[in-house]
Amino acid sequence: MTLNSAPATDIVRDEVLQRIEPATAIRLAEGELSARIEQFVAQIANERRLLLNVAEQKELAVDIVNDIVGLGPIEALLRDDSVADILVNGPKNIYAERRGKLELTSLRFRSDAHVMHIAQRIASSIGRRVDESSPMLDARLPDGSRVNIIIPPLSVKGPCISIRKFSKAVVDFSRFVELGTVSPPLGRALEIAARCRLNIIISGGTGSGKTTLLNALSRMIESDQRIITIEDTAELQLQQPHVLALETRPPNIEGHGEVVQRDLVRNALRMRPDRIIVGEVRGAEAFDMMQAMNTGHNGSMSTIHANSARDTLARLENLILMANTSLPERAIRAQIASAIDLIVQTERMRDGARRVTEVVEVSHMEGEVIALTPLFEYRFLSENPDGSLNGLFEAMPAQPRFLGRLGYYGLADAFLETLNPQKAKAA
Repeated sequence: MTLNSAPATDIVRDEVLQRIEPATAIRLAEGELSARIEQFVAQIANERRLLLNVAEQKELAVDIVNDIVGLGPIEALLRDDSVADILVNGPKNIYAERRGKLELTSLRFRSDAHVMHIAQRIASSIGRRVDESSPMLDARLPDGSRVNIIIPPLSVKGPCISIRKFSKAVVDFSRFVELGTVSPPLGRALEIAARCRLNIIISGGTGSGKTTLLNALSRMIESDQRIITIEDTAELQLQQPHVLALETRPPNIEGHGEVVQRDLVRNALRMRPDRIIVGEVRGAEAFDMMQAMNTGHNGSMSTIHANSARDTLARLENLILMANTSLPERAIRAQIASAIDLIVQTERMRDGARRVTEVVEVSHMEGEVIALTPLFEYRFLSENPDGSLNGLFEAMPAQPRFLGRLGYYGLADAFLETLNPQKAKAA
């Protein structure tokens, strides 16, 4: 749309919004609403003798529909399957993440008030509010996408909206191999670990692919098992028939009724689960999760924010201290060492690709320290002219302490082959 036609679009937009009742618009099917608004736009442009060509009229009608029933200018990004994250930094700076890289888009909101209108609609749709007295909000869109909103006075550059889109695609390990996230032996090793009910923690930074990997691991769970998932925002896409999905609840407008993950983990233990999957451990529920792993709920899984496998242990220790400060450090570490079998570290690298950078066994206590045994490590080799990275997933020959459990499922030799594929080929 040209700059000269901008005042004309504002006139038409205002009159269309006066002629259509919001309650009526929401009840209409999207196609019917679009047709009616296109009719209004053409009619008003003719009545007012405004210089809007057919293309501009159609574009304006789409914008108005998105404002009424969608999320304004960013509605197109929500429908774009190649976009993983949408970041609105005030009305004039809208970023999208594609293939692990952020790019500034040409999309714009009209003003801070326009961004606030969309933010308040998101909040009202879940019975919450966002205003100066409550300037931060975590929410979920109807499609499952996660939304964070922060507004002035906390945000200096105007209202900001961050959306982590809900991926409808279920990625398996064959696809991970194609993407270079894992090597074939590493992918096979993780499949075996999940199938043989090892307790697995996936660690990594924001956007490193932890939940996607957790979804892939969950596909290895047998269909006859009772699985309970616990999340702040439901993202897991388990395919098994016997899955109970639990989700936390934020406090209401009066500040009451909050249900945190620790409450749900404790309740899940009374629901006869075969496996418990916590979308992300981030608080005192870490203590209850370790207790569950130590009391017969083998095959439980979770994710955590950490920069390395060793950092994962330190972070878990700190989270458990939040729940039970009376426990000595050695007792906490012994509980962690007994509960967890594998830590899988993921990373989004500078070329935008997500890769598993290390897989370690949590083996035993050595004095006051938890011993870790590396099983796989990613080693960077070189960089291509297009900026993509070359690397090698190195297997470390070892005899993991959980080998007996793998043998119980008849997969011990198959797992050892992934750690020494050359020896397996020679044999």
